[in-house]
Amino acid sequence: MSTSLPDQRPPRRLGPRGRRWFDRLLVLGLLAPLALAAFGGDLAFLLLSAAAIVPLLWRRSHPVAVFWAVTAVHVLQVLAVDEPVLGQVAWPVAVYSVARHAPARHGWAALAVSALAAVTASLDWGGTGTNAQWSTVVANTMFLGAIAATAWALGTLGRTRQAYVDALVERSARVEREAAQQVALAAADERARIAREMHDVVAHGLSVIVVQADGARYAARTDPEVAARTLETVASTGREALTEMRRMLGLLRAEDDGGTPALRPQPGLADLDALVAEARTAGARVEARLPDPAAVVPDGVGLTAYRVVQEALTNVRKHAGPDVAVRIEVAVTGSAGGRAVEVLVEDDGRGAAAADDGRGLGLLGMRERVGAHGGSVEAHARTGGGFSVSARIPA
Repeated sequence: MSTSLPDQRPPRRLGPRGRRWFDRLLVLGLLAPLALAAFGGDLAFLLLSAAAIVPLLWRRSHPVAVFWAVTAVHVLQVLAVDEPVLGQVAWPVAVYSVARHAPARHGWAALAVSALAAVTASLDWGGTGTNAQWSTVVANTMFLGAIAATAWALGTLGRTRQAYVDALVERSARVEREAAQQVALAAADERARIAREMHDVVAHGLSVIVVQADGARYAARTDPEVAARTLETVASTGREALTEMRRMLGLLRAEDDGGTPALRPQPGLADLDALVAEARTAGARVEARLPDPAAVVPDGVGLTAYRVVQEALTNVRKHAGPDVAVRIEVAVTGSAGGRAVEVLVEDDGRGAAAADDGRGLGLLGMRERVGAHGGSVEAHARTGGGFSVSARIPA
């Protein structure tokens, strides 16, 4: 059952061309009655009405200027005639436009002018003599003021709604950008993780293969049987490295018919015995104190400890020199509230005298792995010779 997401498209609005045509039709609609009144209508009546209506063509682009132009025409109307004209309908449209398309302070100014204009127009139409019908003046004032206030309120609501919708659209775009950035960061983290895994597998496997191949080449001259066993180790190490590489690549590409990658469990503390045995087979003298294979730690912590030991042994084979002795200590320490895996790998090889091409990523990857769990790594040359790698990984 699929779940449809709500429509997140912005609300439909008239485009620039649609708005222009709307304003043109509005002005034409307001001018149409003037065409009917042109035959026999007062010229001042027609001119004042047309002068008040035509500026509405620019009510969106120049709302403040249009409002004051309409106001000026109405001032002339008060001076020229003593009755309403058809152009009077332009006033609420101008008030709405300035409240809708201009800053709020211009809307408030238009509302205040509208109140004054309502009083002035009512007095002008109702007379100011002793026979003036003050009740009619008050009624007209309230009626005209209500029309202007309604236009101002509608314009203000439209402006605030548009600002709210624009804020939502901008927020949606920002969230979308942030989501894309999170996806990119996650992809970068995954690439870095795979690069560390590939480095560990390839560097460790190839270092064992190189050491064993050199030993087989020398043994072939004197003891073919030893050479054959060494070559078997080379083949076994190569197959294991290929298996690990296929497992990691299986995370990216489905290889089974059902679309599920062929996987095997990630190595952990229980696999350290095999790692030590492999190092001994490669010719190193290894003394190891390992934790109980049944010790329970999180899978990520066990994998990190395994990779630290693996990288340290790889560096021993690459830099420590021949006939090296290695001491490995791995222990699960602490109580349930503050457990940690302590790792120590020391050798008596060349230490600080070992050549370094500066292009290795092993120690950097080791620190990144351990740092991801909030742990720490120390790697340094030992006093008197050799090298030491120690790590503490909170569990």
